[in-house]
Amino acid sequence: MGNNNLEQHKKFMQRAIELSHTNMNNNCGGPFGAVIVKDNKIIGEGANNVTSKNDPTAHAEIVAIRNACQNIGDFSLKGCTIYTSCEPCPMCLAAIYWARIDRVFYANTQKDAANIDFDDEFLYQQIALPAKARTLPSLELMREEAVKVFQEWQEKEDKIPY
Repeated sequence: MGNNNLEQHKKFMQRAIELSHTNMNNNCGGPFGAVIVKDNKIIGEGANNVTSKNDPTAHAEIVAIRNACQNIGDFSLKGCTIYTSCEPCPMCLAAIYWARIDRVFYANTQKDAANIDFDDEFLYQQIALPAKARTLPSLELMREEAVKVFQEWQEKEDKIPY
């Protein structure tokens, strides 16, 4: 990372931190912010809106991904970088992978988040377990009927792969 590049990265991270601070002061949700950048331009921003939107999925990274995708009219954020004020939780990390984002910069760590009662360790542990070993009961039901739809998808000629 050259000095000029480092300054650009810091500029985008500063914006993510500003979003987290403003969001916290406005009581919209937790102190988390994120920006998505493509070709040195912010194409999406987000702040944690879990409590203000009554949406447990409205984490800063998810909100930023939705905003960026809407702004560019595409579900793929290939070629983009996300700057987030905190290391992404398991849900957000999965969404970042699904969005095909190229790189993540984060400020606060998982441990920093845990120190203010945003502890994701339980989620990381649960995800690593087989479905039947998790504390959330997960039971297979009507697989034969559902797999038929998957088979149709596999054969569908006009599908949009992602």
